[in-house]
Amino acid sequence: MATRTDRFMTAAVGAARRAKQWAVAAAREADRLIEQARKEAKSEDRRRRLKQTLAKTGRVLKAAGRAALVAAVATGIAAGRSEIIRGKLPRGR
Repeated sequence: MATRTDRFMTAAVGAARRAKQWAVAAAREADRLIEQARKEAKSEDRRRRLKQTLAKTGRVLKAAGRAALVAAVATGIAAGRSEIIRGKLPRGR
């Protein structure tokens, strides 16, 4: 028959094994959560950089559009002036 000390030690060893199993499981879960958080942070960072790039591209395209419009108007004005200077356009109706 087991003594009180033997029963206590058996129970303590069993509790220690279960505690170790739970600790290992908790560590695995924590690693999984950390990895998931890291992936989300990377994807958020990537999304933020993509938004910034798209905004910058939009600003560049707007500026290029404005410059093209100004150039077209200036070209039209210059062409009109050169036609008037050459005398090809009728001056009055």
